[in-house]
Amino acid sequence: MRPFLEKLTVPPDASWTLLNRRLDEGIPFEWHHHPEFELTLTSNSRGRRFIGDHIGAYEDGDLVLLGPNLPHTWFSEDKIALDAPHVALVMWFRLEWAAGLTQTFVEMRNVRALLDTAGRGIRFSGTATRRARPLIEAMPGLDSAARLLNLMQVLQILARDGEAEPLASPAYQAAAATPSDGDRIDRVLGHIHAHYHEDIRIADLAELSCLSISGFQRLFRRHTRLSVMDYVTQLRIGQACALLIGTQRPVAHVADEVGYRNLSNFNRQFLQVRGLTPREFRGAYRQGAGKRAARERSLVGGGGSMPV
Repeated sequence: MRPFLEKLTVPPDASWTLLNRRLDEGIPFEWHHHPEFELTLTSNSRGRRFIGDHIGAYEDGDLVLLGPNLPHTWFSEDKIALDAPHVALVMWFRLEWAAGLTQTFVEMRNVRALLDTAGRGIRFSGTATRRARPLIEAMPGLDSAARLLNLMQVLQILARDGEAEPLASPAYQAAAATPSDGDRIDRVLGHIHAHYHEDIRIADLAELSCLSISGFQRLFRRHTRLSVMDYVTQLRIGQACALLIGTQRPVAHVADEVGYRNLSNFNRQFLQVRGLTPREFRGAYRQGAGKRAARERSLVGGGGSMPV
């Protein structure tokens, strides 16, 4: 299943969008993406979130920031309080809006670093969430100017969260999203992303960067915070996740396509990186999609709702 492109609208009296979703039946599985940043606080709900190649459980108070065009969905499994709805407070803002905010106000410059790391998705710590949650939950009852001030306070809190954790794997976004740190690292990363499914030799990469092997390895680790082999593994497993989600190809074919000639080695490395076997990963995704399809078949004449 390919993620569909969601098109969002901004109210005429605001520069960004807030959606207050209150769903009695649950949060549906809708695999999608959009060019806006998305900050989502989920409450009175538990289930699974799917972000890039990440699958993880969420509980009440889950607070996550997504970068532009990162495929994602939440899928609820049950409520905390049965007599209240699932709630998702969703804040969308465009890259241009964020750039204007961080460039205009020196007080917001630290938010830039937060947004620069949102391409993999970020889950915030309980401490930061407890501080940000009241500000977010107050937003639906505020006018547009007060909402903006609350959002700016929330972003400041989240920018200082030293315990936030990334969700999707480092290499998930592939070559189009590769960051730039000079011609040398650009050449190397471009080569890796073009040839990750082949044998990658460190000596060849060092030659491409015009550095000694030891100098190249230091440069690579400084830029990616990974060794070359760990980076290649993350990239291969990330691409494998995309194929497992988006195609019906057998696991053995997926393994071969991303560069693993030995299926048992692929299964072992996939389990080490993702915490699931390839079949378990595909099954978890299909379970979410299957539950959504069954729920939709059970509805007669019901209207759809905008996905988170």
